[in-house]
Amino acid sequence: MAVREIREFNRFYTNLIGALDYSRHLHTPFTLTEARVLYELAHAPRTDAADLRVELSLDAGHLSRMLAKFEERQLVTRGPSEQDARRQRIELTTHGRQAASLLEERSEEAVGSLVDRIRPQDRPRLSEAMRTVREILRDNTVSGNSGGDGPAPATGGEPSGSRVVLRGARPGDLGWSIERNAEVYATEFGWNEEYEALVAQIVADFAAHRDPERDEVWIAELDGQRAGCVFCVRDKEPDTARLRLLLVDPAARGHGIGKLLVDECIAFARSAGYTDLVLWTNDILAGARTIYQRAGFELVAEQRHHSFGRELVGQDWHLAL
Repeated sequence: MAVREIREFNRFYTNLIGALDYSRHLHTPFTLTEARVLYELAHAPRTDAADLRVELSLDAGHLSRMLAKFEERQLVTRGPSEQDARRQRIELTTHGRQAASLLEERSEEAVGSLVDRIRPQDRPRLSEAMRTVREILRDNTVSGNSGGDGPAPATGGEPSGSRVVLRGARPGDLGWSIERNAEVYATEFGWNEEYEALVAQIVADFAAHRDPERDEVWIAELDGQRAGCVFCVRDKEPDTARLRLLLVDPAARGHGIGKLLVDECIAFARSAGYTDLVLWTNDILAGARTIYQRAGFELVAEQRHHSFGRELVGQDWHLAL
């Protein structure tokens, strides 16, 4: 029964919004897939082609041809990644940003036109129903339970049978989070032992001063193996929580684990009564930044600094809960 209803709803809604005839629907020269790529680039202006392919579950050849077409039309520029010359960095040009902005504007207008045809007294009921669908599907097919051991399917184009679980920390997990953070950032960005020392201090403070009602850590497992972590701790500002040490093991990327961890941290912060959630990161961490942007975080400050043996640009992000 549920399978039939979901499939019927999908067909109905897809036809309703005109996704099967996207270019005509929004009066643009872009297909639905092309529009999705432009949208992703607009919300993550410095990203790698490999990350884009995984995020949108696109065939590598299809994406490569599409990006070549975009480059010919001067919508994007392509070049070697600053972090790994074997990877290809993609950025929107000014013309590309204008095209993405126009798509966003017309999408808003199209949905607004749809809402205008709905009776005002029915709009709150519609919003609540859509929110309920989203929450039920997210809670049962995407997010793991805080501190629980029940598996939840992964997202993001994972291999068949792969399972992601979010759980609370067990003995050895805090030490693993220090070791893996140090190894990953040394390998991918050349950060030195200063970063490992910082991570060790953050974890030690968490262990020594944790309030179970206000502080939490989650470990992500992929097929029973540790694959990521994130911490939520009290900040020095009143009613403010801080997201710290988000990590997804390189071998486990492409399964939506980063999003699961951030979503779980946000949900915990809200349930704990915090009014604000903040974090500090660096601009070279493009993958994490994309996750934060999609979760609703806003960039509030940037500052150049020399840390971990590198010249970096630190960023402060904020989310009102």
